[in-house]
Amino acid sequence: MSIVLTQGDITRLAVDAIVNAANSSLLGGGGVDGAIHRAAGPELKKECATLGGAKPGEAKITHGYNLPAKWVIHTVGPIYRGRGDEAETLGRCYENSLCIARSYGLVSIAFPSISTGAYRYPIEEASIVALQKIDWFLRTCAYYPMKVLCVLHSAHDLEVYIQTAKKLGITYELQR
Repeated sequence: MSIVLTQGDITRLAVDAIVNAANSSLLGGGGVDGAIHRAAGPELKKECATLGGAKPGEAKITHGYNLPAKWVIHTVGPIYRGRGDEAETLGRCYENSLCIARSYGLVSIAFPSISTGAYRYPIEEASIVALQKIDWFLRTCAYYPMKVLCVLHSAHDLEVYIQTAKKLGITYELQR
């Protein structure tokens, strides 16, 4: 069981699954969502159109098509409004995505920092939710060894995740 923190392009990773920080239509958008749809090709949008969308906190899986990853797990993060209920929804994004990965027997999964782009979730708060939920899942719910990568867009975001992991006492590997 391991958590790996790295900076990079999630669409280039040869892992079992990458997680898409999707909008509720699952049909593509900006940021990570748009990058994943562009890299996967038009077949991804066609398959997503059959899924009926998703609500915040839900996760659904599709094939990876032209991506190095075999699967894409789509999850809809909360739009941050500072009301206090966003952390629970964000935690469900990670937990539901990891449950799908486990049900498919996947051993490596890569997450972006969900909701911290266009949905304006503060990276400092989001990193706490993400790392606590991933660590909890690996310790209590993973029935076999899993490698979970947190793939950060910028050096600043990577540093926030490193500091959060240290503060929370969560063991991680750093991949530069």
